[in-house]
Amino acid sequence: MVTGTTTDVRGARQMSQWAAAGSLFQRQGVLVVLVGVFALGAWRYGENFYSSFNIWEMLRNNSYFGLIALGMTFVIMTGGIDLSVGSVVALTAVTAAHTSSEGPYVATGAAVVVGLAVGLINGGIIARFGIQPFIVTLAMLLAARGMALIVADNATVPVDYASGFVDIGQRNLGRVPMPVAIVTVAYILGSLILNFTRFGRHVLAVGGNEEAARLAGLPTARITLGVYAMSGGLAGLAGAILAALAYSGTPTGALGWELSAIAAVVVGGTLLTGGLGSVGTTLVGVLLIGLIFNVLNFERSMGTFQLNVYWENVIRGAFLLIVVIIQSPFTRQRQLAA
Repeated sequence: MVTGTTTDVRGARQMSQWAAAGSLFQRQGVLVVLVGVFALGAWRYGENFYSSFNIWEMLRNNSYFGLIALGMTFVIMTGGIDLSVGSVVALTAVTAAHTSSEGPYVATGAAVVVGLAVGLINGGIIARFGIQPFIVTLAMLLAARGMALIVADNATVPVDYASGFVDIGQRNLGRVPMPVAIVTVAYILGSLILNFTRFGRHVLAVGGNEEAARLAGLPTARITLGVYAMSGGLAGLAGAILAALAYSGTPTGALGWELSAIAAVVVGGTLLTGGLGSVGTTLVGVLLIGLIFNVLNFERSMGTFQLNVYWENVIRGAFLLIVVIIQSPFTRQRQLAA
Protein backbone atom coordinates (compact mmCIF):
# COMPACT_ATOMS: atom_id res chain seq x y z
CA MET A 1 0.00 0.00 0.00
CA VAL A 2 2.79 2.41 0.93
CA THR A 3 4.72 1.42 -2.19
CA GLY A 4 1.72 2.21 -4.42
CA THR A 5 1.23 5.60 -2.77
CA THR A 6 4.92 6.42 -3.17
CA THR A 7 4.76 5.49 -6.84
CA ASP A 8 1.70 7.72 -7.37
CA VAL A 9 3.41 10.66 -5.68
CA ARG A 10 6.55 10.12 -7.74
CA GLY A 11 4.49 9.95 -10.94
CA ALA A 12 2.59 13.12 -10.07
CA ARG A 13 5.85 14.91 -9.30
CA GLN A 14 7.33 13.75 -12.61
CA MET A 15 4.29 14.97 -14.58
CA SER A 16 4.49 18.31 -12.81
CA GLN A 17 8.17 18.56 -13.70
CA TRP A 18 7.36 17.75 -17.34
CA ALA A 19 4.71 20.49 -17.37
CA ALA A 20 7.16 23.00 -15.92
CA ALA A 21 9.88 21.93 -18.37
CA GLY A 22 7.44 22.21 -21.27
CA SER A 23 6.40 25.70 -20.23
CA LEU A 24 10.06 26.70 -19.85
CA PHE A 25 10.77 25.40 -23.36
CA GLN A 26 7.84 27.43 -24.69
CA ARG A 27 9.04 30.58 -22.92
CA GLN A 28 12.59 30.21 -24.23
CA GLY A 29 11.23 29.35 -27.67
CA VAL A 30 9.27 32.60 -27.92
CA LEU A 31 12.48 34.54 -27.26
CA VAL A 32 14.19 32.66 -30.08
CA VAL A 33 11.25 33.46 -32.38
CA LEU A 34 11.43 37.14 -31.37
CA VAL A 35 15.11 37.33 -32.31
CA GLY A 36 14.42 35.44 -35.54
CA VAL A 37 11.58 37.78 -36.60
CA PHE A 38 13.72 40.83 -35.86
CA ALA A 39 16.63 39.40 -37.85
CA LEU A 40 14.30 38.64 -40.77
CA GLY A 41 12.91 42.17 -40.70
CA ALA A 42 16.39 43.70 -40.55
CA TRP A 43 17.49 41.59 -43.52
CA ARG A 44 14.39 42.31 -45.64
CA TYR A 45 13.76 45.98 -44.90
CA GLY A 46 17.22 47.24 -43.97
CA GLU A 47 17.95 50.31 -41.90
CA ASN A 48 14.38 51.59 -41.96
CA PHE A 49 13.37 48.57 -39.90
CA TYR A 50 16.08 48.55 -37.27
CA SER A 51 16.42 52.34 -37.02
CA SER A 52 16.02 53.77 -33.55
CA PHE A 53 12.97 55.74 -34.73
CA ASN A 54 11.08 52.61 -35.84
CA ILE A 55 12.02 50.67 -32.72
CA TRP A 56 11.05 53.43 -30.29
CA GLU A 57 7.77 54.13 -32.09
CA MET A 58 6.90 50.44 -32.14
CA LEU A 59 7.54 50.25 -28.40
CA ARG A 60 5.56 53.45 -27.77
CA ASN A 61 2.56 52.18 -29.72
CA ASN A 62 2.55 48.83 -27.91
CA SER A 63 2.99 50.28 -24.42
CA TYR A 64 -0.70 50.05 -23.51
CA PHE A 65 -0.78 46.39 -24.61
CA GLY A 66 2.20 45.79 -22.35
CA LEU A 67 0.39 47.25 -19.35
CA ILE A 68 -2.84 45.30 -19.74
CA ALA A 69 -0.85 42.11 -20.48
CA LEU A 70 1.06 42.57 -17.22
CA GLY A 71 -2.16 42.74 -15.23
CA MET A 72 -3.58 39.80 -17.19
CA THR A 73 -0.49 37.75 -16.33
CA PHE A 74 -1.22 37.90 -12.60
CA VAL A 75 -4.90 37.15 -13.17
CA ILE A 76 -4.18 34.12 -15.36
CA MET A 77 -1.55 32.84 -12.93
CA THR A 78 -4.35 32.49 -10.36
CA GLY A 79 -6.36 30.47 -12.89
CA GLY A 80 -8.67 33.39 -13.68
CA ILE A 81 -9.35 35.58 -16.71
CA ASP A 82 -10.22 39.25 -17.14
CA LEU A 83 -12.29 39.92 -20.25
CA SER A 84 -13.15 43.47 -19.17
CA VAL A 85 -9.76 45.16 -19.69
CA GLY A 86 -10.49 46.43 -23.23
CA SER A 87 -13.67 48.13 -22.07
CA VAL A 88 -11.89 49.47 -18.98
CA VAL A 89 -9.22 51.01 -21.23
CA ALA A 90 -11.97 52.76 -23.23
CA LEU A 91 -13.72 53.97 -20.06
CA THR A 92 -10.53 55.26 -18.48
CA ALA A 93 -9.36 56.90 -21.73
CA VAL A 94 -12.61 58.86 -21.72
CA THR A 95 -12.11 59.64 -18.02
CA ALA A 96 -8.57 60.89 -18.65
CA ALA A 97 -9.73 63.03 -21.58
CA HIS A 98 -12.53 64.56 -19.49
CA THR A 99 -10.12 65.47 -16.66
CA SER A 100 -7.12 66.36 -18.84
CA SER A 101 -7.64 70.09 -18.22
CA GLU A 102 -6.55 69.45 -14.62
CA GLY A 103 -3.09 68.36 -15.75
CA PRO A 104 -1.34 65.03 -16.36
CA TYR A 105 -1.18 63.86 -12.74
CA VAL A 106 -4.85 64.42 -11.95
CA ALA A 107 -6.05 62.99 -15.27
CA THR A 108 -3.81 59.92 -15.06
CA GLY A 109 -4.71 59.42 -11.41
CA ALA A 110 -8.43 59.62 -12.22
CA ALA A 111 -8.03 56.98 -14.94
CA VAL A 112 -6.10 54.65 -12.63
CA VAL A 113 -8.64 55.08 -9.81
CA VAL A 114 -11.55 54.25 -12.13
CA GLY A 115 -9.71 51.18 -13.44
CA LEU A 116 -8.83 50.15 -9.90
CA ALA A 117 -12.48 50.47 -8.84
CA VAL A 118 -13.61 48.23 -11.72
CA GLY A 119 -10.94 45.68 -10.81
CA LEU A 120 -12.03 45.68 -7.16
CA ILE A 121 -15.63 45.08 -8.20
CA ASN A 122 -14.55 42.17 -10.41
CA GLY A 123 -12.34 40.64 -7.74
CA GLY A 124 -14.84 41.25 -4.95
CA ILE A 125 -17.69 39.50 -6.75
CA ILE A 126 -15.48 36.56 -7.77
CA ALA A 127 -14.05 36.15 -4.27
CA ARG A 128 -17.28 36.73 -2.32
CA PHE A 129 -19.76 34.76 -4.41
CA GLY A 130 -17.49 32.20 -6.08
CA ILE A 131 -18.77 33.06 -9.56
CA GLN A 132 -16.59 32.06 -12.49
CA PRO A 133 -14.24 34.91 -13.56
CA PHE A 134 -15.30 34.44 -17.17
CA ILE A 135 -18.93 35.34 -16.35
CA VAL A 136 -18.12 38.23 -14.00
CA THR A 137 -15.62 39.92 -16.29
CA LEU A 138 -17.80 39.33 -19.36
CA ALA A 139 -20.60 41.19 -17.58
CA MET A 140 -18.15 43.95 -16.66
CA LEU A 141 -16.96 44.12 -20.28
CA LEU A 142 -20.51 45.11 -21.25
CA ALA A 143 -21.07 47.39 -18.25
CA ALA A 144 -17.78 49.30 -18.61
CA ARG A 145 -18.32 49.77 -22.35
CA GLY A 146 -21.82 51.10 -21.70
CA MET A 147 -20.49 53.43 -19.01
CA ALA A 148 -17.83 54.73 -21.41
CA LEU A 149 -20.55 55.55 -23.94
CA ILE A 150 -22.63 57.29 -21.26
CA VAL A 151 -19.73 59.35 -19.88
CA ALA A 152 -18.62 60.35 -23.38
CA ASP A 153 -22.21 60.92 -24.56
CA ASN A 154 -21.41 58.54 -27.43
CA ALA A 155 -18.82 60.93 -28.85
CA THR A 156 -15.05 61.25 -28.96
CA VAL A 157 -13.78 63.39 -26.08
CA PRO A 158 -10.82 65.64 -27.01
CA VAL A 159 -8.00 66.22 -24.54
CA ASP A 160 -6.78 69.58 -23.32
CA TYR A 161 -3.48 70.23 -25.11
CA ALA A 162 -2.51 73.21 -22.96
CA SER A 163 -2.53 71.28 -19.67
CA GLY A 164 0.46 69.11 -20.60
CA PHE A 165 -1.52 65.89 -20.30
CA VAL A 166 -0.37 64.62 -23.71
CA ASP A 167 3.21 64.57 -22.40
CA ILE A 168 2.65 61.12 -20.84
CA GLY A 169 2.22 59.75 -24.35
CA GLN A 170 4.26 62.07 -26.53
CA ARG A 171 7.17 63.21 -24.36
CA ASN A 172 10.58 61.53 -24.31
CA LEU A 173 12.95 61.06 -21.38
CA GLY A 174 16.16 61.55 -23.31
CA ARG A 175 15.62 59.18 -26.21
CA VAL A 176 13.19 56.94 -24.34
CA PRO A 177 9.47 57.64 -24.90
CA MET A 178 7.58 58.27 -21.67
CA PRO A 179 5.16 55.32 -22.19
CA VAL A 180 8.12 52.96 -22.67
CA ALA A 181 9.68 54.20 -19.42
CA ILE A 182 6.38 53.67 -17.60
CA VAL A 183 6.03 50.12 -18.94
CA THR A 184 9.64 49.32 -18.03
CA VAL A 185 9.10 50.42 -14.42
CA ALA A 186 5.81 48.49 -14.27
CA TYR A 187 7.45 45.25 -15.44
CA ILE A 188 10.37 45.63 -13.06
CA LEU A 189 7.94 46.08 -10.17
CA GLY A 190 5.78 43.22 -11.43
CA SER A 191 8.78 40.89 -11.60
CA LEU A 192 9.89 41.87 -8.09
CA ILE A 193 6.38 41.29 -6.74
CA LEU A 194 6.09 37.88 -8.38
CA ASN A 195 9.54 36.58 -7.52
CA PHE A 196 10.41 38.17 -4.18
CA THR A 197 7.20 38.77 -2.24
CA ARG A 198 4.76 36.63 -0.32
CA PHE A 199 1.95 37.90 -2.52
CA GLY A 200 3.71 36.59 -5.65
CA ARG A 201 4.20 33.16 -4.10
CA HIS A 202 0.58 33.08 -3.02
CA VAL A 203 -0.60 33.99 -6.54
CA LEU A 204 1.14 30.92 -7.94
CA ALA A 205 -0.13 28.76 -5.07
CA VAL A 206 -3.74 29.80 -5.68
CA GLY A 207 -3.35 29.12 -9.40
CA GLY A 208 -1.81 25.72 -8.72
CA ASN A 209 -4.63 24.55 -6.44
CA GLU A 210 -6.96 27.11 -4.90
CA GLU A 211 -8.61 24.68 -2.49
CA ALA A 212 -5.27 23.43 -1.21
CA ALA A 213 -4.09 27.02 -0.82
CA ARG A 214 -7.21 27.87 1.19
CA LEU A 215 -6.79 24.82 3.42
CA ALA A 216 -3.16 25.83 3.97
CA GLY A 217 -4.38 29.11 5.41
CA LEU A 218 -3.57 31.40 2.49
CA PRO A 219 -5.85 34.46 2.10
CA THR A 220 -7.24 33.34 -1.25
CA ALA A 221 -10.00 35.97 -1.31
CA ARG A 222 -7.51 38.82 -0.77
CA ILE A 223 -5.21 37.41 -3.45
CA THR A 224 -8.09 37.23 -5.93
CA LEU A 225 -9.10 40.77 -5.04
CA GLY A 226 -5.50 41.93 -5.42
CA VAL A 227 -4.85 40.50 -8.89
CA TYR A 228 -8.08 41.88 -10.36
CA ALA A 229 -7.41 45.27 -8.76
CA MET A 230 -3.95 45.19 -10.33
CA SER A 231 -5.42 44.31 -13.71
CA GLY A 232 -7.95 47.13 -13.49
CA GLY A 233 -5.41 49.70 -12.31
CA LEU A 234 -2.97 48.86 -15.10
CA ALA A 235 -5.82 49.00 -17.64
CA GLY A 236 -6.59 52.47 -16.27
CA LEU A 237 -2.99 53.56 -16.78
CA ALA A 238 -3.12 52.12 -20.30
CA GLY A 239 -6.28 54.14 -20.93
CA ALA A 240 -4.55 57.36 -19.89
CA ILE A 241 -1.61 56.65 -22.20
CA LEU A 242 -3.99 55.81 -25.05
CA ALA A 243 -5.83 59.12 -24.60
CA ALA A 244 -2.52 61.01 -24.59
CA LEU A 245 -1.30 59.24 -27.73
CA ALA A 246 -4.60 59.62 -29.59
CA TYR A 247 -5.28 63.15 -28.28
CA SER A 248 -8.75 61.96 -27.32
CA GLY A 249 -10.80 59.41 -25.45
CA THR A 250 -12.98 57.22 -27.65
CA PRO A 251 -15.72 55.13 -25.97
CA THR A 252 -15.71 52.64 -28.83
CA GLY A 253 -11.91 52.21 -28.76
CA ALA A 254 -9.81 49.30 -27.48
CA LEU A 255 -12.15 46.70 -28.92
CA GLY A 256 -10.72 43.19 -28.53
CA TRP A 257 -7.71 44.34 -26.57
CA GLU A 258 -8.41 41.75 -23.90
CA LEU A 259 -7.67 39.08 -26.53
CA SER A 260 -4.37 40.77 -27.42
CA ALA A 261 -3.41 40.73 -23.75
CA ILE A 262 -4.37 37.07 -23.34
CA ALA A 263 -2.44 36.20 -26.51
CA ALA A 264 0.71 37.92 -25.22
CA VAL A 265 0.45 36.16 -21.85
CA VAL A 266 -0.12 32.72 -23.36
CA VAL A 267 2.56 33.21 -26.00
CA GLY A 268 4.92 34.01 -23.14
CA GLY A 269 4.32 30.56 -21.64
CA THR A 270 1.93 31.32 -18.76
CA LEU A 271 -0.48 28.40 -18.45
CA LEU A 272 -4.16 29.26 -18.83
CA THR A 273 -4.89 26.84 -15.99
CA GLY A 274 -2.77 28.96 -13.63
CA GLY A 275 0.02 28.16 -11.20
CA LEU A 276 2.89 28.78 -13.60
CA GLY A 277 4.00 31.91 -15.42
CA SER A 278 6.51 34.69 -15.82
CA VAL A 279 6.33 38.48 -16.06
CA GLY A 280 9.44 38.71 -18.22
CA THR A 281 8.21 36.30 -20.85
CA THR A 282 4.87 38.09 -21.05
CA LEU A 283 6.88 41.15 -22.08
CA VAL A 284 8.61 39.02 -24.73
CA GLY A 285 5.15 37.93 -25.94
CA VAL A 286 4.03 41.57 -26.19
CA LEU A 287 7.18 42.46 -28.14
CA LEU A 288 6.77 39.48 -30.48
CA ILE A 289 3.17 40.33 -31.36
CA GLY A 290 4.08 44.00 -31.82
CA LEU A 291 7.04 43.09 -34.01
CA ILE A 292 4.93 40.79 -36.20
CA PHE A 293 2.47 43.61 -36.92
CA ASN A 294 5.36 45.98 -37.54
CA VAL A 295 6.62 43.53 -40.17
CA LEU A 296 3.15 43.38 -41.72
CA ASN A 297 3.10 47.19 -41.92
CA PHE A 298 6.40 47.15 -43.80
CA GLU A 299 5.05 44.51 -46.18
CA ARG A 300 1.97 46.64 -46.83
CA SER A 301 4.17 49.68 -47.53
CA MET A 302 6.13 47.61 -50.06
CA GLY A 303 2.89 46.64 -51.81
CA THR A 304 3.34 42.92 -51.15
CA PHE A 305 -0.30 42.71 -50.08
CA GLN A 306 -3.07 45.02 -49.01
CA LEU A 307 -4.74 43.89 -45.81
CA ASN A 308 -6.92 46.32 -43.88
CA VAL A 309 -6.62 46.71 -40.11
CA TYR A 310 -9.49 44.26 -39.48
CA TRP A 311 -7.20 41.44 -40.55
CA GLU A 312 -5.11 42.16 -37.45
CA ASN A 313 -7.83 40.62 -35.27
CA VAL A 314 -7.93 37.56 -37.54
CA ILE A 315 -4.16 37.17 -37.19
CA ARG A 316 -4.29 37.67 -33.41
CA GLY A 317 -7.03 35.06 -33.11
CA ALA A 318 -5.16 32.53 -35.25
CA PHE A 319 -1.94 33.23 -33.35
CA LEU A 320 -3.64 32.68 -29.99
CA LEU A 321 -5.30 29.46 -31.18
CA ILE A 322 -2.00 28.03 -32.43
CA VAL A 323 -0.24 28.78 -29.14
CA VAL A 324 -3.09 27.29 -27.07
CA ILE A 325 -2.92 24.11 -29.18
CA ILE A 326 0.83 23.92 -28.61
CA GLN A 327 0.33 24.54 -24.88
CA SER A 328 -2.45 21.97 -24.44
CA PRO A 329 -0.19 18.92 -23.78
CA PHE A 330 1.58 20.81 -20.97
CA THR A 331 -1.79 21.86 -19.57
CA ARG A 332 -3.05 18.26 -19.53
CA GLN A 333 0.15 17.11 -17.82
CA ARG A 334 -0.30 19.73 -15.11
CA GLN A 335 -3.95 18.80 -14.59
CA LEU A 336 -3.00 15.14 -14.21
CA ALA A 337 -0.23 16.10 -11.78
CA ALA A 338 -2.73 18.05 -9.70
